Amino acid sequence: MAMTLRLPEADDRMLTERAAKEKRSKQEIAVEAIHRYLVARDELLDSSVDEVISQDAELLRRLAQ
Repeated sequence: MAMTLRLPEADDRMLTERAAKEKRSKQEIAVEAIHRYLVARDELLDSSVDEVISQDAELLRRLAQ
């Protein structure tokens, strides 16, 4: 799916420099960064839910009655 990404000038410059250092495209780096962000957010959410369930198990049990 096509998407246009407008970056602040400073971020675009840093991305351009990083892409040149790694001999990769800016798009490849951006796609990887977005993927890592989404995976990390899912893991954080899952971890947070698990923590609430374990810490508040008794309260949740009573609320379910």
